[in-house]
Amino acid sequence: MTGAQAVLALAPAALALAPWLAARRRLERVARAGHELRAPLCAARLAVHAAARDPGPALAAVDRELERAALALADLEAARAGRPPAQRRDRVDVAALLDEVRGGWAPLAWPLDREVRVERGGPVPAVAGDARRLAQAVGNLVANALEHGDGPVVLRARAAGGGVRIEVDDAGGGLAVPLARLVRRRRSGRGARGRGLAIAAAIARRPGGR
Repeated sequence: MTGAQAVLALAPAALALAPWLAARRRLERVARAGHELRAPLCAARLAVHAAARDPGPALAAVDRELERAALALADLEAARAGRPPAQRRDRVDVAALLDEVRGGWAPLAWPLDREVRVERGGPVPAVAGDARRLAQAVGNLVANALEHGDGPVVLRARAAGGGVRIEVDDAGGGLAVPLARLVRRRRSGRGARGRGLAIAAAIARRPGGR
């Protein structure tokens, strides 16, 4: 078979593969939206129980989690229609963002005998991006730390390389496999874990981060 014949033979196979790949991408978008819907509903339920201890912060956490659930429902509708998630372009105050995330998760950590806190460093510049999505990404990391980690969950932000580095730290043993491998598994639809990390990685990539 000549080179030209080989190209012609591969073309129908590529055309047949394209709808399958598109369907697989759509299913992963639906799965991600479902993941993001389940998490805030579970968090809101925990916050309702926490309201008996400290109603003010707990009810504020419920409000934030229901807003996050509404965003996930919008993503689910977009995925059903084959569209990517909607994006905004905000000027994001990162320090305020971490305070917001901490405020949402702190009432949910106490039933686990855990703590979520923000550690302050030097001044942190604002960044361009979708504030709702960045809060979603950091929230996923906090959720992972509470579910799989140990000790206090510490949020930090610092200027780094012309941008901002956000850290979510805990005292657990760390990931069982490298982060990049977990994210690749979820992008390809494989593996039972890592979807929250894959979502966080995708959100970071959209404004040019990682």
